[in-house]
Amino acid sequence: MKCFPTFLALSLLVLSTAASATTIDPETEARVPALTSFHEVVYPLWHDAWPKKDVDALVALTPKVDAGVDAIAKAELPGILRDKKPTWDEAVARLVAIRGGYDAASAKKDGPALLDAAEELHAQFEKMVRIVRPALKELDAFHGTLYILYHRQLDPYAPEAVAQSVRTLKEKTGPLLSASLPERLKAKEAAFVSARGQLAAAVDEAVASLEGKDEKAIRAAVDVVHTRYQEVEKVFD
Repeated sequence: MKCFPTFLALSLLVLSTAASATTIDPETEARVPALTSFHEVVYPLWHDAWPKKDVDALVALTPKVDAGVDAIAKAELPGILRDKKPTWDEAVARLVAIRGGYDAASAKKDGPALLDAAEELHAQFEKMVRIVRPALKELDAFHGTLYILYHRQLDPYAPEAVAQSVRTLKEKTGPLLSASLPERLKAKEAAFVSARGQLAAAVDEAVASLEGKDEKAIRAAVDVVHTRYQEVEKVFD
């Protein structure tokens, strides 16, 4: 199992950069603090104890592993990640199962089994980071506005706020259309370009719908934007 320190560090940066921005609504942040904190356990486990085959060090980390997994299992996803809850719940269940194997191997000081469990724990942690973190910062910025629009401003309907958010989505479409996928996602580029083009077209339709001030038409247009956004997200599943 290869590890990519730079990739992981950047991933965690995305998860934690807004922590000090007290004016940001936590429900619009793609961040799970318990998962971010678990990196402090996974890092020495994977980068120090595991490569040295240091069984004693892995055993000593057991209480921290248990505490970290318990915290993650109790954590709730912010509203902006609600669509990922089924995937997250499955990942949490898998993490808890891996922890069980780690604990059992630790209790017996079974070196080979403990090393295997540590490798699985690290791999599962990285999978969970990828569930939480946005594929692109431009897509995350777009989603932040869409979340507020779709889940808060349509019910009850707030026409002025809805109109402003739709126009903001149009502004955020530009950076998204010019964004480049990182190397690790290049194989998905054709599907991404197609999906984001359809999303941009849906945003244009939503902007046009504002002219008539017809609530039903605006709602329908925003619903299409939401659907097209979900299709972009599915490219990275």
